[in-house]
Amino acid sequence: MSKVAVSFTHIIKSGEPAFSVLISSLFLGETFPLPVYLSLVPIIGGCALAAVTELNFNLTGFMGAMISNLAFVFRNIFSKKGMKGKSVGGMNYYGCLSMMSLLILTPFAIAMEGPQVWALGWQNAVSQIGPNFVWWVVAQSVFYHLYNQVSYMSLNEISPLTFSIGNTMKRICVIVSSIIIFQNPIQPVNALGAAIAIFGTFLYSQAKQ
Repeated sequence: MSKVAVSFTHIIKSGEPAFSVLISSLFLGETFPLPVYLSLVPIIGGCALAAVTELNFNLTGFMGAMISNLAFVFRNIFSKKGMKGKSVGGMNYYGCLSMMSLLILTPFAIAMEGPQVWALGWQNAVSQIGPNFVWWVVAQSVFYHLYNQVSYMSLNEISPLTFSIGNTMKRICVIVSSIIIFQNPIQPVNALGAAIAIFGTFLYSQAKQ
């Protein structure tokens, strides 16, 4: 998202189902009904249509969104395997993942960013980053954690169909709100491609049921 528009990132991330089917077939040996495979056509086509005409297209940002799709699918697969037959619930499992991520990534963050902070001096580093940087990080961390927690809680309380519809609406809300807030230029073809990809994601959710 640091390289391309937030809306473009989430349009590409609408292609997660295609990665899910591919990885599940290759690593888990799963097969799916024909409607599931057909639902991938508008997803891939819509993402391609939105990407081709994207005014802020950047190869690094595009590849980052694609890698994010791949990582998200692998996270789901390993999470399902980790929770299978275990007494830990979904929310507690996500809590464990968050703590493990903190322990694993903190040394890398210090190694990558630490020398720059040390060279600049703490006060100079903070002044260059911006005084509100810490508060933005805290706010983003809280909201991101709430997003995942509420997702697990909702899935326990509502049907998969309702959850899939809500997940589709989430994409629309993120794309539209980011375009309004950041005022990213968008062409009608971009909007059409995004709509096709999101509709394909909805069809995929229904076909999986």
